[in-house]
Amino acid sequence: MDKTLKRGSLEMIAAMLISGTIGWFVLVSGQSVIDVVFWRCVIGGAMLLLVCAALGLLGRELLSRRVLVLALVSGVAIVGNWLLLFASYSKASIAISTAVYNVQPFMLVGLAALFLGERITLAKLAWLGLAFLGMLAIVSAHGDSGTSGENYLLGIALALGAALLYAVAALIVKRLSGTPPHLIALIQLLTGIFMLAPLASYQLPEQPPAWASLAALGILHTGVMYMLLYSAIQKLPTALTGALSFVYPIAAIFVDWLAFGHRLSPLQWLGVAAILLAAAGMQQGWSLRRRRLAAA
Repeated sequence: MDKTLKRGSLEMIAAMLISGTIGWFVLVSGQSVIDVVFWRCVIGGAMLLLVCAALGLLGRELLSRRVLVLALVSGVAIVGNWLLLFASYSKASIAISTAVYNVQPFMLVGLAALFLGERITLAKLAWLGLAFLGMLAIVSAHGDSGTSGENYLLGIALALGAALLYAVAALIVKRLSGTPPHLIALIQLLTGIFMLAPLASYQLPEQPPAWASLAALGILHTGVMYMLLYSAIQKLPTALTGALSFVYPIAAIFVDWLAFGHRLSPLQWLGVAAILLAAAGMQQGWSLRRRRLAAA
């Protein structure tokens, strides 16, 4: 395997594993959605500012007008993504929101075909379809959400909106190939600070676990995770990025098991196997047609 592709795959997997714990930290923080996202931007932005300064990435030569505009637009999209996704948790449950949110790889592949001219093959669609079926198997076996009516439909709509905004942000990041991912993430977080500053309550949490959760969301789930994610997006084909993003719901299921004692059912294990098979098939370029010809 090409070294760049291998490194990008490992970075993407690590980013998705970290993402799988976000919901738990959001709930432990006990803060409103706007405050959680605001402090995530503040803490993560401070961390990335230090990183960019240490790496010498704050020079004007790296910030052309095109790079700055694209990074700002992607920042609006990614902050909107966080707001909608976190808000959907209390409406349709974390499990259902995660399931709906993970239609974003399909949106990303479609947007890339529309705006970047990337070809969508039947094999890519087949592997993405298998991964999506695996994800549905995991969530459908996770138990009832206990929600219904308008709130449930609103939660679904919020998760779909979050998925679309993530796909838009990822597509823009692909256009910023060559721009350090640390700098892209920093601009996005600064954008989030200015967006949410007028809306935040500035009521600081009193309990240490809440502070620890906000610090983790800012440093680990924002600074570290987005550096890994954007670096991976720049190295990987769009379809492979979409396939590996299904590691996220797997991580969320295991976190749910470890934190709340919810054990995986046989159907969930089947879903995990389907997602891993789809990711391997996409990465190795396996084709059902090619296998049929080889058998013949």
